[in-house]
Amino acid sequence: MAKRERLKRLKRYASRRRVSKPGLPPGTLIVDPTAPRPSINLIGYGPDTLVEREIEDLDEITRAMAEFPVVWVNVVGLGDVGVIERLGKLFKLHRLTLEDVVNVDQRPKVEQYDNCLFIVARMPILDERLSTEQFSMFLGPKFVLTFDERPGDCLKPVRERLRSKRGRLRDAAADYLAYALLDTIVDAYFPIIEAYGERLEVLEDAVVRGMGRDTPARLLTVRHDLLMFRRATWPLRDMLSSLYRDETPLMSAETRVYVRDCYDHSIRLLDVIETYREVTTGLMDLYMSGVSNRMNEIMKVLTMMSTVFIPLTFIAGIYGMNFHTQKSPWNMPELEWYWGYPACLLIMAVTAAFLGYYFYRKGWLTGDSHNFADVANRMQKEARRAVDAADVKR
Repeated sequence: MAKRERLKRLKRYASRRRVSKPGLPPGTLIVDPTAPRPSINLIGYGPDTLVEREIEDLDEITRAMAEFPVVWVNVVGLGDVGVIERLGKLFKLHRLTLEDVVNVDQRPKVEQYDNCLFIVARMPILDERLSTEQFSMFLGPKFVLTFDERPGDCLKPVRERLRSKRGRLRDAAADYLAYALLDTIVDAYFPIIEAYGERLEVLEDAVVRGMGRDTPARLLTVRHDLLMFRRATWPLRDMLSSLYRDETPLMSAETRVYVRDCYDHSIRLLDVIETYREVTTGLMDLYMSGVSNRMNEIMKVLTMMSTVFIPLTFIAGIYGMNFHTQKSPWNMPELEWYWGYPACLLIMAVTAAFLGYYFYRKGWLTGDSHNFADVANRMQKEARRAVDAADVKR
């Protein structure tokens, strides 16, 4: 099991490492040899028309841009440098942006060029384990060009809205399509985060009840995933803020209002992630406190047992020296007593009973020390009372 986990970690590390070597000239395109070959899907649409097809000849893009008001070209797979370079020449893209497209460890950002906006976001992917992949997008006057690392994305709702002509997507310009794609990516995080909220509730119950030795490992997994979410959504918030605050001819003022709403969603998403991270840290501290509390209970029992048997051992040691009175009148006169052995046992029993009563009066044998669940429940009640008091003051 441990070997399998190490192999998985090495595989994830290998998938994240940089493909390009340090010191190469700016704009050098080096793709990951394990990346899938590109497949290109084209959607050209207007208020009354829509065409969707897979294309092999890039000249079809030029004809579609002359025919339709808006063209969305989606490239899935980054395993062919030639295709990416030809797309860059066709849309007149800067070489630095193409380099950022193939180096898929970019943080979310927006960059403005003469003929387009270059936008990078992190898209959540549910695979063997939760991860994110880079989503690169170019917004031009009449086109939106997007790049996905691999097949499978969260953009199906946008395609369905285009096909069914729901909403104002078919009647709007390319900038509204770019907003719809970003909004769908942000909304895709919420179901996953809600699932993590339910997992945290289950883990909280396990921590309070002291159940499950795998609880720390599960908490660390949740904490790692939430940290990954935070790394993806924190710069995403800044990117959306820049997108709706900075005026550009490629995005109308009306669309920037929608982008501001998307920005509000990203803030709410980030707040939930930060809250869950604090809850995870608190549960980990609570679990460690519970382990320490249970260890203290065990040590308390062992210490009390040792304390009870110390005087009994002392008495047994005194009466086990066996110095007979024939040699000296000072040598163990109790050896000649008829009731000497029962008297010794009685003294031991009285001593043990006295110590037990003393421990009871001190509260060491009762529930005054509280078990872990009672302590946790009391902490939760105090926290609720503090929140209610704060709401009343507000």
